[in-house]
Amino acid sequence: MARLQTISEGEIQQMSSVLQSRVVTEVVAQVQSMLGQRQSATLDIAVTGESGSGKSTFINAFRGIADDDDDPRAAKTGVTETTQEIIAYDHPTAPTVRLWDLPGIGTPTFQPQRYLEDVGLTKYDFFIIVASERFRECHVTLASCVAQAGKKFYFVRNKVDNDLEASARRRGHMGLSEEAVLREIRDNCKAGLQRIGAGQPQVFLLSCFQPQRFDFALLHETLERELEGHKRHVFLLALPNLTAAVLERKQQALAGSVWQTAMAACLSAAMPGGAVHSSVPMLMSTLQSFQRSFGLDTNSLLRLANMTGKSSQELYGEVRSTSGRDLSRQTVEGMLSQVALGQQVLSALLESRIPVLGNIISGGVSFMASYSLLKSAIKDLREDAERVMHRALDGADNTREDVPDPGYFYAD
Repeated sequence: MARLQTISEGEIQQMSSVLQSRVVTEVVAQVQSMLGQRQSATLDIAVTGESGSGKSTFINAFRGIADDDDDPRAAKTGVTETTQEIIAYDHPTAPTVRLWDLPGIGTPTFQPQRYLEDVGLTKYDFFIIVASERFRECHVTLASCVAQAGKKFYFVRNKVDNDLEASARRRGHMGLSEEAVLREIRDNCKAGLQRIGAGQPQVFLLSCFQPQRFDFALLHETLERELEGHKRHVFLLALPNLTAAVLERKQQALAGSVWQTAMAACLSAAMPGGAVHSSVPMLMSTLQSFQRSFGLDTNSLLRLANMTGKSSQELYGEVRSTSGRDLSRQTVEGMLSQVALGQQVLSALLESRIPVLGNIISGGVSFMASYSLLKSAIKDLREDAERVMHRALDGADNTREDVPDPGYFYAD
């Protein structure tokens, strides 16, 4: 009968090292895959409508970019149709979200079925049909074809601020309230769309020059609610900060993935030869992405200043957190070290007796520090973003174009 062999301490250490190395490598790959799937999710939004309806202005407003012919990132706008071909515009802080400016509809040669084939119907997640001044037969026809093809559409009635001003001039003596005028516009659009038999159509009344008014926030909320999975996540983070509710939902969405980032940092530190501070580059990249999601990075603040007529210095003055103002490698290292310091003795003791547990505890220090840092940063950045939002929207300089009588009661 064979005698049971004794395993030496050195062999135990070697086996533990190999075992941990393999397990950590597999888990790191899984966690990084989860993070990668969420970050790389794409969302393609088709924006179509008549010439002069404000498609390009809508795209700029959605992306938080001012209408500026000198800005290469802005969709080109004008009184006449400026979109003669399909152009994709990436979101400045969420590049996997793309808005596609499609050629105008409503011309005598417009054929909806051929139009949808030419623009590549299947590659878009949904359509936004933009109209202004009046509801037309071409809107019904296009919406019907989009619905029949199994794609969702959302109907945007743009330039309602101009409609209100024109109606006040034309019918001021009747004493119609703003609410009554907007209700008539909405009901007119719904009545036209109901002819396609798609149930209760969704109509949103907007002013792209005053996104904080009317239905812009409602449109964002509806799109977010009806998207699923990772597409919903990237869409939410691309939303402009128009309400405190949007900021709260961003905070919740970012907080939901904190454990994954902290775990990846933890396991990197737990790898043989790893150290707590090896997680710093990953944490720095994550914190910078949080800044962009809350619109607090330098480029986002400059765009917001350009949109609202405020100075970037004035907006930056509302950013008060360390994560927003003083994000540096030294800051991150200091916070990680502060948490790790209190557990150094326990970590060293366990590592000397049980090497595997020692490595895991070292990773645990990194996990707790990373998790605490990221959760705290999200909260602080959300508070910064809310102050910036209130400052930006307080008396914002919203330039509007003048239009004639809207004539929204009529359809061709």
